[in-house]
Amino acid sequence: MAALTVTAPTDLAIPDWLGQCPIADRNGNLLSEDDNNLICRAFEFAYLLHKGQYRKSGEPYIAHPVAVAGLLRDIGGDSAMIAAGFLHDVVEDTDVTIEEIGERFGSEVQQLVEAVTKLSGFNFSSKTERQAESFRRMFVAMAQDIRVILVKLADRLHNMRTLEALKPEKQKRIAQETRDIFAPLANRLGIWHFKWELEDLCFKYLETDAYRQVQELVAERRIDREQRIENVIEKLRSRLRELGINVWEIKGRPKHLYSIYQKMTNQQKEFHQIFDIAAIRIITQTKDECYRALAVVHDQFTPIPGRFKDYIGLPKPNRYQSLHTTVVGLTGRPLEVQIRTLEMHYIAEYGIAAHWVYKETGGSQMTQFTQSDEKFTWLRQLLEWQNDLKDAREYVECLKDNLFDDEVYVFTPKGDVMSLSRGATAVDFAYRIHTEIGNHMKGARINGRWSGLEQELKNGDIVDIITAKNSHPSLDWLNYAVTPSARNRIRQWYKRSHRNENLDRGRDLLEKELGKSNLETVLKSEPMQTVAERCNYHSVEDLLAALGYGEVTVNQVVNRLRDTVKTLQPLTPAVPEFPKANLALLRNAPLPTDSTSPIVGVEGLLYSIANCCNPIPGEAIIGVVTRSKGISIHRQGCCNLENIEAERLVPVSWNPLNAQARQQNYLVNLQIEAIDRVGIFKDILARLSDQNINVCNAGVRTSIGKPASIDLGIQIRDREQLETICNQIRKMSDILNLRRISSASEESVL
Repeated sequence: MAALTVTAPTDLAIPDWLGQCPIADRNGNLLSEDDNNLICRAFEFAYLLHKGQYRKSGEPYIAHPVAVAGLLRDIGGDSAMIAAGFLHDVVEDTDVTIEEIGERFGSEVQQLVEAVTKLSGFNFSSKTERQAESFRRMFVAMAQDIRVILVKLADRLHNMRTLEALKPEKQKRIAQETRDIFAPLANRLGIWHFKWELEDLCFKYLETDAYRQVQELVAERRIDREQRIENVIEKLRSRLRELGINVWEIKGRPKHLYSIYQKMTNQQKEFHQIFDIAAIRIITQTKDECYRALAVVHDQFTPIPGRFKDYIGLPKPNRYQSLHTTVVGLTGRPLEVQIRTLEMHYIAEYGIAAHWVYKETGGSQMTQFTQSDEKFTWLRQLLEWQNDLKDAREYVECLKDNLFDDEVYVFTPKGDVMSLSRGATAVDFAYRIHTEIGNHMKGARINGRWSGLEQELKNGDIVDIITAKNSHPSLDWLNYAVTPSARNRIRQWYKRSHRNENLDRGRDLLEKELGKSNLETVLKSEPMQTVAERCNYHSVEDLLAALGYGEVTVNQVVNRLRDTVKTLQPLTPAVPEFPKANLALLRNAPLPTDSTSPIVGVEGLLYSIANCCNPIPGEAIIGVVTRSKGISIHRQGCCNLENIEAERLVPVSWNPLNAQARQQNYLVNLQIEAIDRVGIFKDILARLSDQNINVCNAGVRTSIGKPASIDLGIQIRDREQLETICNQIRKMSDILNLRRISSASEESVL
């Protein structure tokens, strides 16, 4: 057996389980020689690489990997998981490559370490985009090997335990992300052993005063509460023994602080009005004994109507099973009782990690666990719709909504159970069964009666979806669907059904950038096919369709094309063909560099910004001498310049040194075509508000069954700000098209 050969620093306490050789698992069983060697080598390698590195708290950095590996061992992780716990930070924090991890520890450990390694080689425009991409990669990795998320959760839990050393603003940011994503994820996976502690730690940093108050109140009544619980336990234990019911364990369990605080907040009660701050848990040997124990509890204490739940007969989606009942205790206060078998208890505490305890299948077989288990349909749904959402903010928000375990259970006509988000309708149910069922839904019967598609489903409803070949989704369905999967399937159908229109729109957008004569050659070129593949589309045609309905932007396509073909000239918008001599004047005429005017070339002259094209700083501009209003400043390429005499053109440019030009706001008119749904206009305005962009005027036109048309007049500082906000709006999944428009003809001005 391998033995640890490194000498740990004096300020690092090596856990007993790691110091012994051979190493034992959580249940005290000795690991095999191969497993023992793998874990010891991983620790030694991590220790040597992290030597000399320290955490913000001042402790040696190796203390973090050791703690993560210990948490993975506690939940029954296999040797590859424990080794990955030791090594999960070495690629990010040292010079070791992921390939070297594979060479030293095998492909299984390499894949786990690679999946949990933070993104460091990517450039993102915002923290939200980085966060969204991290989550996308994490869930893809989960589908390939569910153990990835266990390593990630153990890493997050220990980071939360040691958050004191960080600055308050960073504490709150990490705690908020943990509450929004990782605690619900632990709940979804059934790992309550992690969930409770993560929620309490988030509570501690996000609502410090309330946390301390609840903590003090719970501590004040601890002795009285423990005595009351012990009296109930003795009474139940005696009766269970008399009836010959084998009980593995019966004990009191105090509720975690955040759960108590939620009850106080949601029910608007004071602490002294919350009676069930503790519960009794009975663990039996068999399922049959669970129900027999329930009968004893109801015989000894009066059950409270409506407070019984059978999660054994109808398990939760995360595989949680238990009987829950609330009774009137010895002192007249409500008391919650949970009854489960030992296997159910392990599943309740460790979720999918309990799989190793009861299904000794080995590491490689575990990687297919989520793909074959119907209980984890929600994970497959996440993978289905996450690729449809290009907007980072929308993706993160949908992810939060999808992870929270607030569900209803409904039945198919055949009696199969389906779990859906609370508030779901028949539209969500249809798409939950199959995409084609949703796309051809004609109507629905709920409990045998025809029902409107807007009706919310309730627990126990029997839903029968009626389909027809000529039936198709309606845009109105977006007002009824609440699940991200259903909403995105509706959007995708709409986009596919208008594919030809989107292709033409995408071609037009690209033609404005590349020029008409250039377009066909470029579209058929190999570099363009490469660009399509880099944008995750199979063909150039698919890329054009996506460009047409706003899933990608012209700037993204053109910039990637520039990167692919280094020899191509910069792609710029077409400009009107002026006489050659005049073009030379415009391009080569020396412009003063010491001008104090926002526009160079009009010093001391009367000038105005043309209303037809509304040029903004950063765009190529040209001046036109007018008959009565001085010089009119246009964007190069403005359609109103086509018939202007060459001698009336004046070479001008924005002054990069003038502060007034940079601080002034300029009017830009946008026209947005979007899927008509409740809240779409509000979502667009929210993005403008986030960028501190003022809306001067707005108009919305809608027609039943057709997209909404939104006209916006906004005040923009420069071209860079305009491109930023346009890209953010185009990334919204409901946006079909966005273009900049002219406000009026310029003939009267000229």
